[in-house]
Amino acid sequence: MQNIKNIIFDYGNVIFRLDFLKVQEAWKQLGINNPLEFFGHKQQDKIFDKFDRGEVSADEFRAYIRQITGNSTLTNEQINAAWNSILVGIEPGNHELLLNLKEKYRIFLLSNINSIHFDHIMNYLKSEFGFDGNDHIFEKAYYSHLTGKRKPEPEIFELVLQENNLDPAETLFIDDSPQHLAAAQKLGIQTFLMTAPDTIQQFFKREQLI
Repeated sequence: MQNIKNIIFDYGNVIFRLDFLKVQEAWKQLGINNPLEFFGHKQQDKIFDKFDRGEVSADEFRAYIRQITGNSTLTNEQINAAWNSILVGIEPGNHELLLNLKEKYRIFLLSNINSIHFDHIMNYLKSEFGFDGNDHIFEKAYYSHLTGKRKPEPEIFELVLQENNLDPAETLFIDDSPQHLAAAQKLGIQTFLMTAPDTIQQFFKREQLI
């Protein structure tokens, strides 16, 4: 990793910890018989891609859950709670690291997300840290459901590069999904795969990037 001037961060399992086992169990409790295939790290039902792009609303997403479970009595709150159970929280020190990095690099957020998770995270940031979102940390945050594009589609990476006049060769992208990194690499972006138990705090210290 050389000549890094810009850093693009994924959110889930890079900055904000996720628990796929917990959400799969929550889906099972709602009546999803194949929770691993329904929503996993490497495969998921088509509804999630659509929700990430903002092509379906939260109400349409919840209606789909009621349809496939065959349970029309599921409440909005039950479905939201199951879906939000994947969201664990932000490790101590991550925000401080990002603010330090901001002094040296241009940093951006690029997240595949949906309106239910977005609302939950915004409330979490406010209640836990007193933050009004992530705008004070990143030069710009890109959320898939607001852009209409999601990783690993090349268009979302091209949007970030072009809007901010970033040189791919001087840009590092950190994500926990190999398929997302592969798409970025095709555009000439430097990449790093974040894999637990590694953390961004350990990574930046190890690579002497801060």
